[in-house]
Amino acid sequence: MSTDKEDQANSFESQQRYFREYIDRQPDWELYQVYADEGITGTSTKKRAAFHRMIHDAQLHRFDLILTKEVSRFSRNILDTISYTRDLRHWGIGVLFMNDGIHTLEPDAELRLSIMGSIAQEESRKTSSRVKWGQTRRMEQGVVFGRSMLGYDVKNGKMTINPQGAEIVRLIFHKYVLERKGTTIIARELREAGYKTLTGSTNWRNTTILKILRNEKYCGDLKQKKTFTPDYLTHQKKYNRGEEEFVFLKDHHQPIVDRELWEKAQREITRRDIDGKYGSGHGNRYPLSGKIKCKECGQSFVSRSRKRKNGSCCKVWRCGTATAEGKRHTDPAGNEIGCDVGYQLQDEVGLEMVRQSVNLLELDTQAVIRDATRIVLKALQFSQDNNLLNVSHLNKEREQIEAKKRSVLDAFFTKTISEVDMKLMNAEYDRRIAELNEKIAAAEKQESPPRNTATLERDIRTKVRGIVSGETASQNFYGNLLDHITAYPDRHLEVHLKLLPTKWSYVLKGLQIPQNTVPL
Repeated sequence: MSTDKEDQANSFESQQRYFREYIDRQPDWELYQVYADEGITGTSTKKRAAFHRMIHDAQLHRFDLILTKEVSRFSRNILDTISYTRDLRHWGIGVLFMNDGIHTLEPDAELRLSIMGSIAQEESRKTSSRVKWGQTRRMEQGVVFGRSMLGYDVKNGKMTINPQGAEIVRLIFHKYVLERKGTTIIARELREAGYKTLTGSTNWRNTTILKILRNEKYCGDLKQKKTFTPDYLTHQKKYNRGEEEFVFLKDHHQPIVDRELWEKAQREITRRDIDGKYGSGHGNRYPLSGKIKCKECGQSFVSRSRKRKNGSCCKVWRCGTATAEGKRHTDPAGNEIGCDVGYQLQDEVGLEMVRQSVNLLELDTQAVIRDATRIVLKALQFSQDNNLLNVSHLNKEREQIEAKKRSVLDAFFTKTISEVDMKLMNAEYDRRIAELNEKIAAAEKQESPPRNTATLERDIRTKVRGIVSGETASQNFYGNLLDHITAYPDRHLEVHLKLLPTKWSYVLKGLQIPQNTVPL
């Protein structure tokens, strides 16, 4: 037996009472147990604990027959329905679907069950589609789907400012933008000051700070459908990476930080290249980013800017754990935290170690130049083709929005939505269609400059030769060849290049001049 929240006609208790009374009227029957998952969807059996307990008991032959109201109560997934009833029949256990009049031990039961199960599954698909459509329309009207967050309480689809949380959010933006502190430093200062996260913990992490800084809700905007459910049967959510259209509303609610400060934070994130999704990529500006690993605690080294005695600035790398928590020690709660790998590695010294390692390789220079030139030419052709695909994608997106606009009219005529909602949605769709028309026009105007293939190939080959020989090689070139650097407590470092079993060992001495360049 299974119940869900749709069934308002009968209460959970009355359904159980019905089955008990029905069994009592059968002279040769005896009730073994009622298996009920209250309020759990029937499209998947994964989260139905009572259902799985029932299957387990059936394997042990603790009963002979299962009673269920109808096929849709057993499972709305036709594959699950057929699979489980086959297993049960193999164990000698029948299932009686009372409203459908199907007994799985009868000869034609599986055919009839397939038909009924398919109907139940299709109804679930339609219901899921209707619910999804309705949720999107409500999102477009400004209803918030989501949980409370630091600084905001979400209740009945509305966001209201939580003063205590809002104070912490403003402090984070102030430290990041105005005091120009890094996210790791901010997390450490919040921990030390005893500020609590949304869950009541004081265990702040730099990733938490970054999520707050990137969240558009803090400047009053609302972006929804950041996750979506691609399969109505599994109900598993995925991050929306363009598969579905976002719902974005500007100036939707009262902001915690002003728009100017929020936009400065986004520019600062891009400038520091912390998040490759919003900027050019941390690894593009800093080739060693994420590639120096602490042998002691396993964390990556993080970068910091330091001033030399002559006033110039330099970049140094240090263990992330040691930076955030200091040397290894026991905190007041009795936890062992920190790391003893506390030395710093200058950025230029780390790159010099990689250069020396690369220069020790024995390469077929001509083959490398030939292959690299071919790859660059293909990449240029791909870029040209990609522009054509972009125009096609924009046209497809415009067609989808035009279809949605037509569906709004259908919803209005069937009285699913009001006239006011219809006008608001049409206005929003018209705005987005106009934006897409501008993008399509701009993309179509882009013309690839005329080029002589032979001349282009010669120019590329010349540049590649300079890079391979080390004459014009950039930091990114060496960063792309580097797999990782392992940092040991005794200032001993190992350089590992990509796809090579060899490693090179270095020891930092004096002013961090690498010594003992030895392939291991």
